[in-house]
Amino acid sequence: MRHRQAGLIFIFVTILIDVLGLGIIIPIVPQLVGELVHGDISVASSYYGWLIAAYAAMQFIFAPIMGGLSDRFGRRPVLLLSLFGTGADYIFMALAPTIAWLFVGRLIAGIMGASFTAANAYIADVSPPEQRAQNFGLVSAAFGVGFIVGPALGGLIGTFGPRWPFVAAAVLTLLNWLYGFFLLPESLTHENRRPFTWRSANPIGSLTSLRRYPVVLSLTGTIVLISLAQQGLQSTWVLYTTYRFDWSSFQNGMSLAMFGIISVAVQLWLLRLLIPRLGERRAMLVGLLSNAVGFLLYGLATEGWMMYVIMVVTALSFLSGPAAQGLITRQVLPSEQGLVQGALTSLVALTGIFGPLLATSLFSHFTSPAVPEHIPGISFFFSAALTVGALLLALRAFRRAPALASTGAMPDYQELGEIAVIEEYNPTMHG
Repeated sequence: MRHRQAGLIFIFVTILIDVLGLGIIIPIVPQLVGELVHGDISVASSYYGWLIAAYAAMQFIFAPIMGGLSDRFGRRPVLLLSLFGTGADYIFMALAPTIAWLFVGRLIAGIMGASFTAANAYIADVSPPEQRAQNFGLVSAAFGVGFIVGPALGGLIGTFGPRWPFVAAAVLTLLNWLYGFFLLPESLTHENRRPFTWRSANPIGSLTSLRRYPVVLSLTGTIVLISLAQQGLQSTWVLYTTYRFDWSSFQNGMSLAMFGIISVAVQLWLLRLLIPRLGERRAMLVGLLSNAVGFLLYGLATEGWMMYVIMVVTALSFLSGPAAQGLITRQVLPSEQGLVQGALTSLVALTGIFGPLLATSLFSHFTSPAVPEHIPGISFFFSAALTVGALLLALRAFRRAPALASTGAMPDYQELGEIAVIEEYNPTMHG
């Protein structure tokens, strides 16, 4: 029990510091890019978009590899290697002399950032099935805290120069690596490890492997649609509030901080109260409904203060992600948690490439002087439609697994074809 708690604390701190590192550099990357390309903010913004896409593309490619390696060699070595690589990469980017070197640094960061796969698998390893959704809520809470504190800290450190936030992120990450090196226990037992194969450790192979788990496949689709919807919110929030309410950067910053505070409150407190009472299935449905209503209301808001009211009223939307993750881990063999988490991370990274492009394109088109009727909330309406699609996929998953639908509990592995899966991944059958 003590080892389990130590591991969960480390994973929370690791993800928090990872997100802090990302948050710290967010306010100053456009400035650094501008210096490196010797251009104004308009020129820098085009490079900045490609930097974001480069990071997400590497996560898409390498998340299944990290998951497969963690299933073969354990979670601890993959996590520690990724932390050390991330810390070294921040130093590399702090010293980048040209924009090309900065791109190389972001590519490396995307590869190392795929360690979220091993982190999620670690949580699945050490959490009893009935507590997985709550513990996955810790991951979301770490994201919330990181994106509240990180940008503010980055903006403060950035007053000394655009390279210093990278140094600060490196120090935090390497200190966490030292902490994990001495204190992190391994979570994956030797009997639950499986051979590493390139066939499954690539984005396409990892996704096709999900076909053995029809329920997981439907829930994965739910998570992908949720992620696409959230990408639309994140990428157009400032555009929308500036266009519709003439908000300043300070007002936008306060609204985003409010999002983070509500997220942390739900994930750290409310989730642990509601999951045992509602069960993961009902919590997921409540979260999806709240999400859909929230997106719709954001797009219809006519006054800035309404945005804050909508945030509070639809706070339960933060239940859907952790509940879905918990349900998925219940359906998967212990030896394949890394594989499945890798596929999930890879798909979510893919939404990080296409989601912002799609949402901003919709916003740009429907606010253009050329269109007869302006619809500034179009990206939010589209996100609401995506969330309804996610809800329908979730209901389909529950119909395919009646035990899951009625109780929220995991069916017996035999119901999922455990024997066939174990035979396919029996180490003696792979030489």
